[in-house]
Amino acid sequence: MSDSGRHSQYEPHSLARSSLRNLLPSPSLPSAPLLSKIETTTRIETRSHTPEPIENSVTSPPPPYSPRGVLLPAEADTPSPSLTHDDDLPTTLHTSSSSQFTTPLAPGLGLLNVQKPRWRRTSQTSTHQVLVEKIAGASNSNSTPTSPSRRPRASSLPSLFWGAKIAKKLPPSNTNTETPPPVMGKGNRAHFDRYSTLSSVPLSSADVLVSSGLASSLYSPPPLYKPDPLQPQNKVSGEQELEQAPTWVLVTTYISYFVLIVYGHIRDFFGLRFRTAAYKPLRTQNGYAPINSGFDTFYHRRLYVRIRDCFNRPITNVPGRTLTLLERESPDHNRTFYLTGRTRELLNLSSYNYLGFAQSEGPCAEAVEAAVQRWGISTNSSRMESGTLDLHHEVEGLVARFVGQEAAVVVSMGFATNSTTLPALVSKGCLIISDELNHSSLVYGSRLSGAAIKVFNHNDPANLETVLRESIAQGQPRTHRPWKKILVVVEGLYSMEGTICRLPEIIELKRKYGFYIYLDEAHSIGAVGPNGRGVCDYYGIDPTEVDILMGTFTKSFGAAGGYISGSRTVVDHVRMASHSAVYAESVSVPVLQQIYTSMKIIMGEDGTDDGRRRIQSLASNARYFSTQLKKMGFIVYGDIASPVIPLLLFHPAKIPAFSREMMDRGVAVVVVGYPATSIIASRVRFCLSAAHTREDIDHVLKCVRDVGDKLMLRVNAHKQIEDTHKKSL
Repeated sequence: MSDSGRHSQYEPHSLARSSLRNLLPSPSLPSAPLLSKIETTTRIETRSHTPEPIENSVTSPPPPYSPRGVLLPAEADTPSPSLTHDDDLPTTLHTSSSSQFTTPLAPGLGLLNVQKPRWRRTSQTSTHQVLVEKIAGASNSNSTPTSPSRRPRASSLPSLFWGAKIAKKLPPSNTNTETPPPVMGKGNRAHFDRYSTLSSVPLSSADVLVSSGLASSLYSPPPLYKPDPLQPQNKVSGEQELEQAPTWVLVTTYISYFVLIVYGHIRDFFGLRFRTAAYKPLRTQNGYAPINSGFDTFYHRRLYVRIRDCFNRPITNVPGRTLTLLERESPDHNRTFYLTGRTRELLNLSSYNYLGFAQSEGPCAEAVEAAVQRWGISTNSSRMESGTLDLHHEVEGLVARFVGQEAAVVVSMGFATNSTTLPALVSKGCLIISDELNHSSLVYGSRLSGAAIKVFNHNDPANLETVLRESIAQGQPRTHRPWKKILVVVEGLYSMEGTICRLPEIIELKRKYGFYIYLDEAHSIGAVGPNGRGVCDYYGIDPTEVDILMGTFTKSFGAAGGYISGSRTVVDHVRMASHSAVYAESVSVPVLQQIYTSMKIIMGEDGTDDGRRRIQSLASNARYFSTQLKKMGFIVYGDIASPVIPLLLFHPAKIPAFSREMMDRGVAVVVVGYPATSIIASRVRFCLSAAHTREDIDHVLKCVRDVGDKLMLRVNAHKQIEDTHKKSL
């Protein structure tokens, strides 16, 4: 079950001063001695609002964004009499075969290491005025520095930028400089306003202009990943435009919850006074406080118990195309249950059996049986001790090849894959920016890491950029130091919304701001993309553009556990630092063999086209089912290519009613409400499978239409237009 995640000055990531805990790869750049061999002039200067085109400019992805990489303009030949500075602030840095950088380049960055300059006041003249005079003198050495008639307008982006402090004094440049930026702030907070508008942020944090052919080879981008043109690429339709419910639906939903809450509090008020035996767990006993307070358990006692029969239903066979339900009854209003001994076969739209590998027979089951005969059931140890089999290495190599990364590590539990890996990647001083609807495992992992957490609107790259700008400008709380690293955490396919991550736009932001991407593909791997290889396959993106790829084997592979994939450096660090890799029991043999065999089938390496047919069948079923529901007039969320299709119910009373009505018609579904969703967004979640036939889906659509009419769920715009047209006729 998903859980909504309720969960800055920034310096790009420097591996030179990172411990193993902060180990993440950075784009490598040539070292200072290598650059010093370039015969041509290298110039670093601040970018104006509209930079002029530069010949032979670097076309590779820009280095990570750094607000501390701003270099102030050169000083005038005649320093200002009202201010003395301990160090000069050069604009240009010349290198030749005989010169070396006096301050080395930071590892992974194209910027000089910078420090805050020290200023000494020698008169009553304001620092702001002095800075303006110095800028004016630098821009035109023949003119007399003058202070502006009024203070420049404040920047829309809070700035804490300081010029670079160079250890050795370098001569000022004789080249003409561009119009200097305005000076902002007073006193110790005086600084240059680099950007006048939010839209003028450059693509990189510093303009390193190398006018030689060698620069192109040093900074040339890697070859782009090009999917097979014979395989059609899926496209996002409408960017997940979610239809809003009519006002009367929202009003009646709020009224329903209001009535439930009021009556619940009234019952608690009288029950605590007149039914002390029934409310004994909520009262203090012999000086011991109750373990659960009445307020904490109110939702469970007064709302959840009423619909408890719709959850935790026991089954007794393989959850494949169909499942066999054990019937049960409750004599005390869903507080306890007992089995009746009867069973019922239902069409299964409740399990994550996307590719239909939940089978007790076939090639996977046969391979698992053979593996148990050879290796047994369990390794009885963790991976750090004697719990690593040769089968573990084979599976990890296959997973890395399948997702398109350099290496991978498998974990025995999907939830723990997220909750224990994130603390191994980030720590105090780092920033996690998380989608507001991320899975609870990502939420818990982010909290355990000790890093600062910020959220952005669900699947909204524009809001993500806003959060990035604010975080970079403000830095860490209280100290305003740069963040050690920024990690953006998103899901490939959101299991409660059915929306697919807008990964291309997030990657563009990554190139612009220099953060890391952690992509959770628990639901998308195997189920999305023409080859079933997840969101990167869906958009035709090189998987190496994503720093950390996470996924689980529970959904599409019919197994258990999860994986972390990325560069070999990152994966080796996760093996040593993640608790699930160090302390947890290693993945069992039957699960490993199920993963290996099912993945081989998906990749087509079993000698058949069974995997491709499963992927195509799942995509066809998902598109057909989603399209038909929308035509019927239901409010449906998610992308058309998503195998997870949420249908909105809204009212709390319709949650159990829909589930019970569908079960009576022979269909097993999952209903979800608060707190897994917002309080007015209760829904039923259909999980399509490649094992479903078109006849199965048509039967489900007929049942949904009947129940929808009974519960008045067909309220979207198409249904309203259709009803209006019928009335007019």
